[in-house]
Amino acid sequence: MSPTALSPKDLALCSVFAVALPLGQMLFKWGAVYDKGLTGPFLLRVTQNYPLIGAFAWYGVTALLWFYVLTRVPLSLAYGFSLIGSCLVPLAGWLVFKEPANWSMGLGYLLMVAGLFLIVRPA
Repeated sequence: MSPTALSPKDLALCSVFAVALPLGQMLFKWGAVYDKGLTGPFLLRVTQNYPLIGAFAWYGVTALLWFYVLTRVPLSLAYGFSLIGSCLVPLAGWLVFKEPANWSMGLGYLLMVAGLFLIVRPA
């Protein structure tokens, strides 16, 4: 196996991490939306904002997953999978929160995904 080839397990772990990131971002956005219905000082609202608390917990779990991935996969290779997460966040924002999107954004994200394939392809 070449130094840049991923085992099926490592590919799966990196892919799960790539999807976990946008899920956390969606929880943060949900927390921001939820905050509009809360009253009181900022810190009090934070303690009552269950989606935000969930986002922090999710990021803790995701950090543990990332650590595990890095015990198995070189950072320079594993980090490329965060591009997938970066592409999924605006797509999810558009689908779930009806945020604006356009073709140039789509093309830009498509180029990012193409870059990931260049990074992970066997040498």
